[in-house]
Amino acid sequence: MRYILMHKTIPVLEITIDEDSAAISSVGECFAPERLPVGVGFMHGKPNKGMLNDWWGGRSIPASRSGLRDALEILNVGYSQKLLTKCFGLSLSDQYWVNPADNPMKWDDINFFDNPFSEDVGNALFGTVPKDGKLNLMSPDNTSDGWLRKKWAIIDGKRCLIKAGSGTTHQEPVNEVLASAICRRLCIPHIPYTLIYEDEYPYSVCENFVTKETELITAWHILQTEKRPNHDSNYQHYLNRCEEIGIPGISDAVDQMLALDYIITNEDRHLNNFGVIRNADTLEYIGAAPVFDSGSSLWFNTPTARIHANATHKSKPFRNEHSEQIKLVKSFDWLDFSKLKGIDEEFSELVKNSDFIDEARKNALISGLHKRIEILSEIAMNHVPQITSGRIEYDIEEDVAYSGTDNDEPEQGMQMV
Repeated sequence: MRYILMHKTIPVLEITIDEDSAAISSVGECFAPERLPVGVGFMHGKPNKGMLNDWWGGRSIPASRSGLRDALEILNVGYSQKLLTKCFGLSLSDQYWVNPADNPMKWDDINFFDNPFSEDVGNALFGTVPKDGKLNLMSPDNTSDGWLRKKWAIIDGKRCLIKAGSGTTHQEPVNEVLASAICRRLCIPHIPYTLIYEDEYPYSVCENFVTKETELITAWHILQTEKRPNHDSNYQHYLNRCEEIGIPGISDAVDQMLALDYIITNEDRHLNNFGVIRNADTLEYIGAAPVFDSGSSLWFNTPTARIHANATHKSKPFRNEHSEQIKLVKSFDWLDFSKLKGIDEEFSELVKNSDFIDEARKNALISGLHKRIEILSEIAMNHVPQITSGRIEYDIEEDVAYSGTDNDEPEQGMQMV
């Protein structure tokens, strides 16, 4: 079927989407090359179809999503990419969508920032079958990223993301709230999370930080704007690309993110859950996106007896281990450790109502968090940048190029949280 790839009200590109494979099968006239998705290049004078399909497929719910198979059965859909055209590819993370060429729609009538949307897909992802059997697939959940169960809802007129936990501890929602508390104390720009309970299960809730005037461009897509030179790591390539594109404050933002992730032993800061914010109307880059999606941290899937602050902790996106990744931080001058005094008590208050975190685990987590702060304090105290040729240099080591959302395998994606 023929579509026009749109950026809000602006036609960008003619495309054909195959109804069986749900992939872009052909590319036609390009009306606004400057508005192609970031990272999509040209081949033989036309937008690269392979890159477009990577971007398009990355908008769909990843195969790693918890409960996806059961949800697809409820929705009577073979695989998640087929859900994309059911909502015209609309998202709450950017302003792109596909407009049927033979039956055009209007952005103002269908975008999810201004208009109501169905919760059927989100409810199906949580295992709920509509009572009347009728399904409305017009939902931003069709274009949501990540492996945890989640759904969009309109709460008091605000677009909010509700996200569940996993495993036996259901700890991720609590971790989100703790991470936002640490950010608040350290003045790190972040998305505030709150904790709710339904049927005694914890869920984190956050308001969408993208508006109909802005959009999230992930680090993965920034990295695709130019081939990485062999002598640059992915870390350096990301900083270089942001500087060359004219995005302010990225080095400081990355320093803050890596320091936070060290404290909370974040295991899943892949290249699609951080990035930058762009004005969707002017295409001007505003700056780094606030910190979000920090739930896969604090030994969330580690047995209580194996929680050790000094153990080796795996990391993303630039190094395999936090002990190596923290060396990338250029400056700790901004970090006032006195502001973290009492954070362990705040964490204790967060988990006191949990039916899944017993006293032994709570004590182990609080002890581990306290020790991580102590270790980072020592690292910051002994931190000496190596000055070479008038600029700060660090050891070049090949980075971990995780683009995806699965805890074990890299996988491309686009959406927030």
